[in-house]
Amino acid sequence: MKKENSVSTALPVLFGFFVMGFCDIVGISSDYVQRSFNWSPLMTGFVPSMVFVWFLFLGIPVGNRMNKWGRKNTVLISMAITIVGMILPLLVYDSVTCMAAYALLGIGNAILQVSLNPLLNNVIANKALLTSSLTAGQVIKATSSLVGPEIVLLSVGCFGADKWYYCFPILGLVTLLSAVWLIATPIEREKAAVSDKNLSMYQTFALLKDRTILLLFLGIFFIVGVDVATNFISSKLMAVRFFWTDEQVKFAPQVYFLSRTVGALLGAFLLTRIAEMKYFRMNIVACIVALLVLIGVEDATVNMICIGAIGFFASSVFSIIYSMALQALPEKANQISGLMITAVAGGGVVTPVMGGAIGSVGIAGGLLVVLACVLYLTYCAFGIKVAADT
Repeated sequence: MKKENSVSTALPVLFGFFVMGFCDIVGISSDYVQRSFNWSPLMTGFVPSMVFVWFLFLGIPVGNRMNKWGRKNTVLISMAITIVGMILPLLVYDSVTCMAAYALLGIGNAILQVSLNPLLNNVIANKALLTSSLTAGQVIKATSSLVGPEIVLLSVGCFGADKWYYCFPILGLVTLLSAVWLIATPIEREKAAVSDKNLSMYQTFALLKDRTILLLFLGIFFIVGVDVATNFISSKLMAVRFFWTDEQVKFAPQVYFLSRTVGALLGAFLLTRIAEMKYFRMNIVACIVALLVLIGVEDATVNMICIGAIGFFASSVFSIIYSMALQALPEKANQISGLMITAVAGGGVVTPVMGGAIGSVGIAGGLLVVLACVLYLTYCAFGIKVAADT
């Protein structure tokens, strides 16, 4: 397959990562949902689940169907679903339509993540730049995550706290612009192998028999869990420990996402010069140190630094794991993409567990859930043997 090399072709694909970052508004918006409907911490913990659980059900089926639909068309389908979801709360705002909006945001995001990463592969001719390009996409996603809380607060500031959901049509408009840009950009369709045209769920899950693929699958599960859980707990931690106001707590997720953006940007540069596994190992060890300090030290400045450090050091892990999986079985890229994106459901599994831990033993319990995820990633970093290690 001939691959396009022009910047004009890659840009609309990379901009899709900005849409991908919209799911991270669940961190700050969950606080407003909790107040609107008087939900418990456990129930509020299911708000991220409504976004991320769809990765579990849609990752593999969409990855398999993508052979028929084409990667670009699949991306456009995801954006159409997202736009519909962003309109719903404007029609009727209640707990049902609100959760439906989150669900459609999650469905669209799941389909987008399955298809957008391989589509980037269509326009990046140099395989050596794939990990760096995927990390650049994560920089854009992190930038979107950083802007997301501001969009929510803009809606609150302009229309009042009870109209926070007016942020949804803003996100829908940006998604529409992204879709139009992609439609207007010619991208040569990939050629699917004949053996890929009638894939089953079993055939895709069978890839987990490979130990490396299994470890990478669980790695995606837990790194997304760390990302969503840290975003989810950051504002709550500052409010509980230091009695910060609504205006103050917004800075916690913003520090997290800003640090993640800087870390991903630096990672995009360093990964062209440092071996993937070496970079993975250094960052995940630093992430453990930051979490231990966050758990043990109750100082506002130190805690904010630690929240930022987690975002910084974890920022490139998803890209590294995803790229390693694609390179492990490049001839099964669509299947691998669907399988790995299925693991993004970790974001929907970890937060209810965290919500339960917070309700039972407090903020420290929630942080221990994040630590458990990072400890698995440490095993993953040192347990996978790749050619570069030898």
